Amino acid sequence: MTSPQSTKTTCPYCGVGCGVIADVSPGGRVAVRGDQDHPANFGRLCSKGSALGETVDLNDRLLHPEIGTERTSWDAALDLVAARFFETIAQHGPDSVAFYVSGQLLTEDYYVANKLMKGFIGTANIDTNSRLCMASSVAGHKRAFGTDTMPGCYEDLERADLIVLVGSNLAWCHPVLYQRVAAAKEKRPDMKIVLIDPRRTMTADIADMHLPIKPDGDVALFIGLLKYLADTGAIDETFITVHTSAFSDALRTAQAVDPVTVIERTGLSHARLRDFFALFARTEKTVTLFSQGVNQSSSGTDKVNAIINCHLATGRIGKPGKGPFSVTGQPNAMGGREVGGLANALAAHMEFDKVGDRERVQRFWRSPTIAAKAGPKAVEMFRSVADGRIKAIWIMATNPVVSMPNAEDVEAALRNCPFVVVSDVSAKTDTIRHAHVKLPAAAWGEKSGTVTNSERRISRQRNFLPLPGEARPDWWIICEVAKRMGFEAAFNFTSPSEIFAEHATLSAFENDGTRDFDIGAFCDISREDFDTLEPFQWPRRAGQGSRPRLFGDGQFYTPDRKARFVPIELENAHRAPSAFPLTLNTGRIRDHWHTLTRTGKSQRLSQHYGEPFVEIHPEDAARHEIKDADIVRVSTGSSAILVRALISARQQLGSIFVPMHWTDQYASKARVDTLVPPVVDPISGQPASKNAAARIERFVAETYGFAVLARKPEHIDAEYWALAKCDGGWRVELGFASARADWASFAEALFGAPRASETVAFDDGQSGRYRFACYCGDALVGALFLATEPVAVSRDWATGQLAAPHSHDTRFKIIAGRPGAGGADKGATVCSCFGVGANEIAAAARMGCCTVAAIGETLQAGTNCGSCRAEIKAIIEAQNLEAAE
Repeated sequence: MTSPQSTKTTCPYCGVGCGVIADVSPGGRVAVRGDQDHPANFGRLCSKGSALGETVDLNDRLLHPEIGTERTSWDAALDLVAARFFETIAQHGPDSVAFYVSGQLLTEDYYVANKLMKGFIGTANIDTNSRLCMASSVAGHKRAFGTDTMPGCYEDLERADLIVLVGSNLAWCHPVLYQRVAAAKEKRPDMKIVLIDPRRTMTADIADMHLPIKPDGDVALFIGLLKYLADTGAIDETFITVHTSAFSDALRTAQAVDPVTVIERTGLSHARLRDFFALFARTEKTVTLFSQGVNQSSSGTDKVNAIINCHLATGRIGKPGKGPFSVTGQPNAMGGREVGGLANALAAHMEFDKVGDRERVQRFWRSPTIAAKAGPKAVEMFRSVADGRIKAIWIMATNPVVSMPNAEDVEAALRNCPFVVVSDVSAKTDTIRHAHVKLPAAAWGEKSGTVTNSERRISRQRNFLPLPGEARPDWWIICEVAKRMGFEAAFNFTSPSEIFAEHATLSAFENDGTRDFDIGAFCDISREDFDTLEPFQWPRRAGQGSRPRLFGDGQFYTPDRKARFVPIELENAHRAPSAFPLTLNTGRIRDHWHTLTRTGKSQRLSQHYGEPFVEIHPEDAARHEIKDADIVRVSTGSSAILVRALISARQQLGSIFVPMHWTDQYASKARVDTLVPPVVDPISGQPASKNAAARIERFVAETYGFAVLARKPEHIDAEYWALAKCDGGWRVELGFASARADWASFAEALFGAPRASETVAFDDGQSGRYRFACYCGDALVGALFLATEPVAVSRDWATGQLAAPHSHDTRFKIIAGRPGAGGADKGATVCSCFGVGANEIAAAARMGCCTVAAIGETLQAGTNCGSCRAEIKAIIEAQNLEAAE
């Protein structure tokens, strides 16, 4: 038997940047495992990374260029894009065109896109979906350090004695880092972990202290901490004097905030504040890790600097186990920052407002022009599309109709824009349906280049699959358009290694050490050396090794080489309007990613949560007469969504949480960013996605439904529906405002059954219960269950029937909606990695498996990515409580 072909590459999900090994069998099947040699993960993977092999199929792939709805040639599509951009610029100037790019691009893609827009078209009208993710961290780093520099490395999380997690559900959003932290704490039980988050997320289960802070209370908390550190003598006066500036200004501003205000703004008691402040003050080796709960705020940049101020005041930066740590959300958000993918930055961490930088970049590129000023940030960019200032836009590898705030207005802007180009791997997204030209891009596994993770580590993504159809790498597409616009000499690249070499050369160009980003060691890298490039951290200057930590020597990248304290003032307190009394928080869940274009293909990843939901505190649910599994209408004014109710005491009273992932491709009305207003941080331009005034009400459904289908339906005629991949087909949750006179016809349309099929049915019109099962031969085509209450059918068992054979004697058993005698129902999936259900875990607990480790030994649950361990623990505790009663 021929052995699988193995390729070392990098995971395409979050900013941890895990190394993976892709094994491709002779038949083309892809299996993925962790790379034990990669220093980001040492072989660990999360549930999403483990399921990557399930996501590389060609279903719904864009495989050929299209103009309008018609397939066309690459030459015709590229000629049209170049001509329309050229004509628009000629008629309306360079500011009339724009690129909106993505942290899903490789660095080489990003580099040529930025070079074309800023150096050859001559405008900074290029921004990225990374603006929605980490722009506030960028702005905070620049204010404090003079550059966008991440000081530490992942090892610091294992060497710290205290980890403060701020606005980070590490267990679900960066599970491999969570695993590293959990393993370190297991070895050193004295290590302390503090979670600062309005929700009691699954990460809280590893925390020694959870501070359920009010939304956006972080600035007040860290202002209070700075004052406490100074008042108790916990500051490092030597470090402050020698290596920083403006401490007295920052402290004066902090001292103006009285303790009562800190208590009011944070919602934390005096005792809780005192305990946290004292713990931070006495623990020298402290890492403060922060993520979207900090960044996605109208005060996000101030939050970042309030955190950094406390580390500067104690001298805890750039040394093992010490420092502020921004963990990024996308696989190459950092690479985009390095090449100038943000509208307010130049390539290689050079800046519009630094003397000589613009001229230096233009001279290196030998470009006819250079952007004179920063361009519009993401929210402003789409406003410019809406009001006609931008008349042609090229969107690459992102889905702004789902992910941008005020998403309905973004969609309207694209619908009315004269010329929209979309490069994507998927033929069906909420954004690509508005494209005049669709360009098929290479996907993960098909493209080659580099990405940079949260600890400044550059790794290779390598191709191990052939390009399908006519798909091409993004760098190639951009360069071909650039050539057609008359810039052939500057974009005559033949491989990503050549682009990487130019990127490295620019980073070292006239760099005397006053710029942080320098990978000049790779200026002359050959294609062969690029192919075998090992992961490394920047800076990597010519003739020097990498530096895992920066600023340990007290030298920063400001003109005086000192770090800057930033005086932080509290914003005025916001009062929610009485009509919208709840605070809407949005974010990610464990097994899904962005807008489902990749994870939505995996049945394994769709088991944990198969539909959009709103997490509600029990008291808020009771106040609004909402029960678990009700369908809920969430609104913030002119827009509303429909999602399932999930009632949980982990949610803070007065707040609700809705995940960001669901799109019009997977649900009837669940794009949560249609509810998020376009409020942004005034410095970073990052949208405030976690603090919108909202209200909830029960959606009155006369009929609820659940279905399993062998084929994906093209249309579902229901007010509420949510679609999820399952083994052998699809599962659908349904809700109807009114009952139908002919449910049989609805079932037939939903099943899309062939003529030779046979349907069996159960009909109890008096109780409102209807059930249909359709077969073609021995195969189940579809089953539909309807009731006046949320349908009580085992989802796991029902989806399993799609792959099972069904004789004539057993067909009516499907109508029962549950396993027959001797059948097993494993319950809702808890461990996606091994497909272990809640009922299986509960049964094992009743049989004496009383610890998470024991469950792992018996069922394997929780032994891979570990992000389900908190849920396993909760099931065990529930069984123990039940046994004690």
